[in-house]
Amino acid sequence: MKLVLFDIDGTILLTDGAGRRAIHRALIEVFGTTGPTDHRFDGKTDPQIVRELMRLAGHRDDHIDGRMDHLLDRYVDYLDEELRASPEGIRVMPGVPALLDSLDARADVALGLLTGNLLAGARAKLVAAGINPDRFLVGAYGSDHETRAELPVVAQRRAREELGLDVRGHDIVVIGDTPADMTCGRAVGARPIGVATGHYSVDDLRAHGAFAAFEDLSDTNAVVDVILFADVTPDVHS
Repeated sequence: MKLVLFDIDGTILLTDGAGRRAIHRALIEVFGTTGPTDHRFDGKTDPQIVRELMRLAGHRDDHIDGRMDHLLDRYVDYLDEELRASPEGIRVMPGVPALLDSLDARADVALGLLTGNLLAGARAKLVAAGINPDRFLVGAYGSDHETRAELPVVAQRRAREELGLDVRGHDIVVIGDTPADMTCGRAVGARPIGVATGHYSVDDLRAHGAFAAFEDLSDTNAVVDVILFADVTPDVHS
């Protein structure tokens, strides 16, 4: 049995900046500033993004912690607004629907999410893109831990507790578009598959440990083959 964990932003879909706009609105409301407007969000959890931005704006960790929960609640509210306001900006990445359907049809694969998004934010983005979030049987989210490297073990534990699946580390596959996706599962022995539909190339993802890397996920058979045999010989596709 393989547990296949998908990142969301840049891997499954893009929202044309809805998340960035929403978090900036929440930061202005709660902290009075966005922090640096050019700060990179990709590969990070939502709480990590907030902490980094507010540290750069001069706030202490205890001050950030005291306002974090309220900030994240407001962020989710604003995210819903931004997604509804700009539906034309929501785009599913090439090959994703066919790949999800193919994996869903298999008895030897369990679909899951591993994302820096909060649970509520993850669901909102998927629904806005026309993807049923309930097809992902387990998930690990930015609302579970601020540090992305802690999320694979959360997903592994939930697969055991909620699905009765005792999935070994090398049978966990993480699919994502950033170096953080490629490295986060090392502690449990997960196999990362890179997809260059975000800001990083196939070569970038391979340099950060991708077991295999694709320009996009449109070659369903090739991606499924790599997932199923992710404990054999690595390969790179372009």
